[in-house]
Amino acid sequence: MKKITSVFASLALFATAANATLPESVDLLVVGGGASGVTAGIQAARMGTNTLIIEEQPWIGGMLTSAGVSATDGNFRMQGGLWGEFLKNLAARYGGFEGLHTGWVSSVLFEPKVGEDVFRKMTEAEKNLQVENEITLISIGKDKGRWIATVKDADGKLHHIEARLVIDATELGDVAKMAGVKYDIGMESRSVTGEDIAPEHANGIIQDLTWVAILKDYGKDMTIPMPANYNREDYVCSTFNPLCTDPKEPARMRVPEVMITYGKLPNNKYMINWPISGNDYYTNVIELDREQREAEFAKAREFALGFVYFLQSELGFQNLGLADDEFPTEHQLALIPYHRESRRIHGLVRFDLNDMAKPYDQEQALYRTGIAVGDYPVDHHHKRYTGADSLPDLHFHPVPSFSLPLGTLIPQDVDDLIVAEKSISVSNIVNGATRLQPVVLQIGQAAGALASLALADGKEVRDIPVREVQKVILDANGYLLPYLDVPVGTPLFKPLQRIGATGILHGTGFNVDWSNQTWLYIENPLVAEDMTRLYDFYSMDSPYEGNAEISVRDALASIKAIAEIQKKDVKKFDKQVAEVWKKYDFGKLNRKAVMTRGQFAAVVDEILNPFDAREVTITGDFIN
Repeated sequence: MKKITSVFASLALFATAANATLPESVDLLVVGGGASGVTAGIQAARMGTNTLIIEEQPWIGGMLTSAGVSATDGNFRMQGGLWGEFLKNLAARYGGFEGLHTGWVSSVLFEPKVGEDVFRKMTEAEKNLQVENEITLISIGKDKGRWIATVKDADGKLHHIEARLVIDATELGDVAKMAGVKYDIGMESRSVTGEDIAPEHANGIIQDLTWVAILKDYGKDMTIPMPANYNREDYVCSTFNPLCTDPKEPARMRVPEVMITYGKLPNNKYMINWPISGNDYYTNVIELDREQREAEFAKAREFALGFVYFLQSELGFQNLGLADDEFPTEHQLALIPYHRESRRIHGLVRFDLNDMAKPYDQEQALYRTGIAVGDYPVDHHHKRYTGADSLPDLHFHPVPSFSLPLGTLIPQDVDDLIVAEKSISVSNIVNGATRLQPVVLQIGQAAGALASLALADGKEVRDIPVREVQKVILDANGYLLPYLDVPVGTPLFKPLQRIGATGILHGTGFNVDWSNQTWLYIENPLVAEDMTRLYDFYSMDSPYEGNAEISVRDALASIKAIAEIQKKDVKKFDKQVAEVWKKYDFGKLNRKAVMTRGQFAAVVDEILNPFDAREVTITGDFIN
């Protein structure tokens, strides 16, 4: 195999030289420069927080770059916050969004090195953010109320960094463990989570990981030597081909020519992250030490090379060789494996499948505390685990699009720590949807916002009001709830997000193939049930019954009456309504017409402002 190119060599030298600039003290230390670590650092820095990101690898971006999973899953119709900013920057590099739609698994595919460069430029633009690569965390603990992190640089020199607050953005939740946070690994029992598809008994089984390869078309035979321990039978049913006499997953299998374009990237490259008898590999390294993990990783890399060899030697793709211009690694595979699962902390709340599937029917109204959204199904990879047939079938389990609650980022029992990436407080089943790249990028942004608010106010993380965090996210054009009616950047976006977070209007969620959706149906008529929820919000008896449609006149009369009781100045009520109609281009104000849900949301938001009127607890209860 070819040696590291001069570009990558200079990158490594730069990262090593930069190690000498490690500060002795920072306000916010983000451990891990992966997907959530990058967005946490950017958001915190934009809020004026002195922030340091430390990352073991020479790259930042984690699963999107270092792990090579450069085909994003979900959220293409909800491009909010830093996730949306990252997408726009990517599109600009490839001449528009059309340049990103090169494979069939996603609408967004890109070269990992380009993704890393996009993230790098985003971080370099922030004056309050310092990023240091090739830094290994050795230990972390508290001394006199402040975190002390001991780290090792690329030269082996130890450094001590003091921080007021820490975000764990590591791939496997290593900081949480060092800090003494309680956590789970593997599947919880049905009796613990109340999820009807959970196993009857808990187990320690996690999802398969994948060591990704990026191939490119060289136009000549690039077949690699047969890897040690190669077993053709491991891969024969990766596609429909003459070698596969007993296909295990015929509904998902493809002919080789279609399979290979699954993760086709720009510039004639191919991401090899194929779950069906491909390079998925089962091992559980979470509780292993560094040396033990590396031994398992070596096996996973060899297994991935076995699949590459199979593609080349058995399926006719000999002209597709390991890309020599992607990863700064001697083996030319990704820098790190794609971890689908991590430790999962015991947070202030645990988000489970019931919260995701039926958010309005739960005892805790966690949707009111939303800070990130996702629209990918529950997707688990377990086929490489011996005994996988005994596990729940979690291939694309249908759920609506969902809103992730703030309390999942906050440990129950450790102060001054926020946990991000895949280590948040969710059930094992739900992790199959919250682990995806767009969601994790949003988790990081919320973590950065929460950290900055806590530092600025001098408060413990758990004491920051939910609405304060949500306001920061909305100001950054992020989503609280996954409504498709009005995209981010359009005039009604923020009013709908705010009204939805109060629960006055409920969305309708459902599953359509891989697409999970939630709609507020803003063009539908306002009905009595909607008005009753408004009265309930203000702890008032509703004069409405049944499901009758409500006219503009009657709805406005009720809103005005509530405003008077709430001691709002209603002298200019009619003028305010007229301004709302004009602001949102609702057309001519016809008081005899049936009011739409969108019109109702806009007027209620503007005049009553219920989002600010009642703060919510971390579990979604109203405080006042």
